[in-house]
Amino acid sequence: MKYTLIICCLLFSTLSKADIPIFEKFDRFEETVLSNANSDTTYVINFWATWCAPCVKELPYFDEYGKKNANKPVKVLLVSMDFKSRIQSQLVPFIEKKKIESEVVVLADPKQSAWIDKVDSNWSGAIPATIFIVNGKKYFKEKSYHSLQELENEINQLSK
Repeated sequence: MKYTLIICCLLFSTLSKADIPIFEKFDRFEETVLSNANSDTTYVINFWATWCAPCVKELPYFDEYGKKNANKPVKVLLVSMDFKSRIQSQLVPFIEKKKIESEVVVLADPKQSAWIDKVDSNWSGAIPATIFIVNGKKYFKEKSYHSLQELENEINQLSK
């Protein structure tokens, strides 16, 4: 069975790649298909924001997991839910200060009721939340991770 995850990204068009070198630039509403059940890639898609203390605490574990598995078919995507007005003043400095190397995109679509169910019908909209796509199967977790080991254990368990 094929599972597809659609993440809708909306960035305001005044940003250029020179302004934010750490983000992929989107000038308009985009739909990004991130996985295919036939893929051998493990996707780890974490929804977070700089204003969310549990998110900030667990973020290094996701980044470290991506670094640790850089030579494997693993993709870590950090989906920031920071407000558009705070991208330059808070998000960019945060990522630079923390030296986050994983891919970061901003989900600034204010129509949350339209896209939350596309992520997972069980999602309340609270963060942190993570989608794992392992062996072509999608798993949604609305929880915090307290260590890299806990994150790795979760992924290993889902791989069985």
